[in-house]
Amino acid sequence: MATILLEVATPDKGEVYKNDINMLICRSVCGELGILPKHARLMTELLPHAMRIKENGGGEVQLFVSGGFMEVTPEKITILADSAENPDDIDVERAKAAYQRANERLAKKNPEIDIDRAEAALARAKARLIVKGVPIP
Repeated sequence: MATILLEVATPDKGEVYKNDINMLICRSVCGELGILPKHARLMTELLPHAMRIKENGGGEVQLFVSGGFMEVTPEKITILADSAENPDDIDVERAKAAYQRANERLAKKNPEIDIDRAEAALARAKARLIVKGVPIP
């Protein structure tokens, strides 16, 4: 089966993931995208999400991406993420607490609360919990 090289890097950690894969499923500002080998050229902004990687050999892994940019060529996918975490790097209790805090802020409907910031924090916490396989409260 054909493969495409996926590289994920962040400013803080450098290279987070690099491997030849069969398919990438990710969420961009344009919606959910499935990237296969020999995909048309594409550049897009990514949203916080649990990115699904179909690895060569049939396995699937997930990677948390907090947002960033993706460039696709027929041979390679390059993701420059604001931050990215492998499942082993995610602190579940911290993600649950962040999810609860963001939900509480949004529920208060206080005009002094930055709604966009609270929604972004909620999306990041939710994506981290999904990557860890934790049911969303």
